[in-house]
Amino acid sequence: MDTARHTAQQFVPTRWSVVLAAGQGASPQAHEALATLCQTYWYPLYAYVRRLGHSPPDAQDLTQEFFARLLEKHYLAGIKREGGKFRSFLLTALKRFLANEWDRAKAQKRGGRDTVLSIDEESAEARYGLEPAHEMTAERIYEQRWAQALLERVLQQLCEEYAGLGKVALFEQISASLSRPRGGVPYADIAARLDTTEAAVKMAVQRLRKRYRERLRAEIAHTVAGPEEVEEEIRYLFSMFSG
Repeated sequence: MDTARHTAQQFVPTRWSVVLAAGQGASPQAHEALATLCQTYWYPLYAYVRRLGHSPPDAQDLTQEFFARLLEKHYLAGIKREGGKFRSFLLTALKRFLANEWDRAKAQKRGGRDTVLSIDEESAEARYGLEPAHEMTAERIYEQRWAQALLERVLQQLCEEYAGLGKVALFEQISASLSRPRGGVPYADIAARLDTTEAAVKMAVQRLRKRYRERLRAEIAHTVAGPEEVEEEIRYLFSMFSG
């Protein structure tokens, strides 16, 4: 069975598909799904706003105000079924917000609205301080940080999964295999550290890579409208780290 067909058969309602399916009638489930997506992927938007030249305080205000507007229940009624990928929708919505409502948002006093999204402002600017200083467009930095945020979420899910199985030490030793080519993992060294065999380490790496692929597809499925977009989004995601 080919991967696309298998993915289609396994596809179940995900966060973005739940939001899109709400249509003109926003539901609590759709609102919760959208809030979860926003909480996961807020930093790429913050980095985008900062790269446009806004100061840290203004970028924090704008990002918070944007999410506050986005998460107002009536806003969901404007999301169309053909909304496509959440990644694209979010950036388009932010651009519209910045173009049309900058003056109003800037006039909003800090703390004037209840916080709807947990954003660590100190951490946000610390992370942005590590961004490359060379010329990179705001769109490019948004796309790269989106890809990075998604991969970090998948790794965190795997770490929690292995922790639940009491295999934290194993995960810490073999997780580097996910970013190395096949054959590039020092099985003998890992086996010695874990007091096991090379064969056991090799099998553990194979299982981890399988779970990684499964987790990655599941996470990406939460940000696209349907199963036919999963493989395309995977290819696009990894293209962000090439060249």
